[in-house]
Amino acid sequence: MHLTHRPVRPDDIAGICSFPQSPAELFHMFPKANYPLTPAQLSDAIAQRSGSTVVEGNGTVLAFANFYKAEHGGVCALGNVVVAPAARGHGVARYLVAAMIDLARQQFAAREVWVSCFNHNTAGLLLYPQLGFVPFGIEERQAWEGSRVALVQMKQVLIQPA
Repeated sequence: MHLTHRPVRPDDIAGICSFPQSPAELFHMFPKANYPLTPAQLSDAIAQRSGSTVVEGNGTVLAFANFYKAEHGGVCALGNVVVAPAARGHGVARYLVAAMIDLARQQFAAREVWVSCFNHNTAGLLLYPQLGFVPFGIEERQAWEGSRVALVQMKQVLIQPA
C-alpha cells in the first residue's frame, strides 16, 4: 500500500474518533479524553497542539498524530498517536512516526523528538526503540480505571548540541 501524509482536515475528525476501540486504546492515544472519543474532544486537542497530521492509504485516513509540545530549535513531543484498527501491523505507525520526525526537523528545527508510551502499550514500546528512540524516564500515572501505570518517556536526538 502506498502511504502519504498531510495536515489533518476538519472532515477527517469523525473518522479518527473511531480508531480507539476501547477505553484502554483511547488512554494510550489521549489519556485526558473520555471514551468514546468525540469530535469535540479531538478538535479541542488539535486546536491546542501543533503539526496535526494524518496518514492516508488509497485515499483513506489510516493514522493520526500531533505534537503537544513544539519548541522551535528545541523539543517536539509526539502525542495523540493512533492507527486505524484495520491498518495496524502494516507499517503505518512506522511511516507516521517518520513523517512526524521529518516535520519536527523541517518546521520546528527540533533538536529532539520525545514520545511517551504507557507500559500496557506493547506495540508502541517495541516500535519506538526500532525507530531510534531511547528511554530516558518513567513516571507513575493513573489509568482510566484508576490503576497504577508506568509512562515510559523516550527521545530521539536529531541535532547534537554544539
